[in-house]
Amino acid sequence: MSHINSVMALRERELQKTVRVFNARGSRVIRCPLCLLPVPDCICAAKPKPSSRSAFCFVMYKGEAYKPTNTGRLIADVAPENFAFVWDRTQPDPELLALLENPRYAPIVVFPQQYAAAERCINGVKTGDKIPLFVMLDGTWREAKKMFSKSPYLDGFPVLGIQPAKSSLYQLREAAHEHQLCTAEVGIAVLELAGDQQASEDLAGYFTTFRRNYIAGKPHLNFDL
Repeated sequence: MSHINSVMALRERELQKTVRVFNARGSRVIRCPLCLLPVPDCICAAKPKPSSRSAFCFVMYKGEAYKPTNTGRLIADVAPENFAFVWDRTQPDPELLALLENPRYAPIVVFPQQYAAAERCINGVKTGDKIPLFVMLDGTWREAKKMFSKSPYLDGFPVLGIQPAKSSLYQLREAAHEHQLCTAEVGIAVLELAGDQQASEDLAGYFTTFRRNYIAGKPHLNFDL
């Protein structure tokens, strides 16, 4: 069975449903249809083989999957078991609910622990015979907080927080807090916590390539590479 990037598949499904042409900043750029970077800066050749033993579930705010700056799709390239859904407060996707109830997996919500009840907070990843399923709330910081607080179907799962020792290297989208990490950087950290070291290293290298090539296509961005 060939590997499926669920974030890209979700993007295609959402684009097919829309009745309006999706026009965002940079929409006139000719992009690689697989990595979404400008064709001269394509990173498809750098895509690692799927190596993660952990699974990922992306719950994405409406429109997030469209964005070329979204890095959840990098994680989906590394994780053989990856799933993506558009968030809905009142009518969550039945397939999402079924996934969360699947006995093969141990869902873990990845989110800053100061927003969770103390009894839900965990510091490590111990799931026994079950596959850890990291639930990533993917959107802007405001959108992610909304999803966390208004998704009762996630309330029964443990919450894993990431405490970065340094500021994010991403810098391609505005962060609400100095130490806020992008989705791929969070993925690197949780894979390491899960003992999924090879996948963590593969994702880190892939993210570095993505960041370098994205900036190369944006000469007005003056970031250190």
